[in-house]
Amino acid sequence: MKVIISGCNGKMGRVLVRLIANEKEMEIVAGIDKHKDKFENTFPVYEKACECKEKADVLIDFSHHSAFSDILKYCLDTKTPLVMATTGLTGENLRSLMKASNEIPIFQTGNYSLGVNVITNLAKKAAASLGDDFDIEIIEKHHNQKVDSPSGTAYLIANGINEAFETKKEFVYGRYGKSDKRTSTEIGIHAIRGGTIIGEHTVIFAGPDEIIEIKHTALSKDIFGLGAIKASKFLIKQKNGFYNMNDMLK
Repeated sequence: MKVIISGCNGKMGRVLVRLIANEKEMEIVAGIDKHKDKFENTFPVYEKACECKEKADVLIDFSHHSAFSDILKYCLDTKTPLVMATTGLTGENLRSLMKASNEIPIFQTGNYSLGVNVITNLAKKAAASLGDDFDIEIIEKHHNQKVDSPSGTAYLIANGINEAFETKKEFVYGRYGKSDKRTSTEIGIHAIRGGTIIGEHTVIFAGPDEIIEIKHTALSKDIFGLGAIKASKFLIKQKNGFYNMNDMLK
């Protein structure tokens, strides 16, 4: 499998380069990164996607949401399947992905950890069982260099929980102020940034006289890279369409 890595010189890009080096059936044929000379690579690196001359079976994007349009255009122009692993995407970005999936296979999820997707399904089942009798709060923790907040994973979990309710709950970010009490129609989402925390997500179901917590802790960035590699192997076998972790886990 020939792979192009967008964001190859970033933190997750370097993880992918290292992990793919151990994959006998995968080869990195090119990279895309605005800091193209930051590291010495065994493959050519281009500053912009449109400059890339190599052909690939899949492009894995672990860059920055500001590069979204260029990456998507390149994949559409070259009919290259896309594993979109960049976070901080807008609603318009997601709609663009959905539209583009009519022409190429696209895989996108808020988190490429298998464990995170398991706890998302657990939280959804818990919400369906507990209903409005339990208040739901999500706390996410990441390192002090993370630029988007809340995390894509927090949204992934919150949206999964909302699928359990006929009337969708409103997302409330933080709880500054003293004028309003909490209502049962809310899902609270709170972001913590500090140190070198890889990623930690806790879902709290607080009910009358009892509390349930579902938690996932990432111990290294490798779990996200391994998930993206599995997604790539899955995606190149698929027809045009939009896919996520649930499709792959099935």
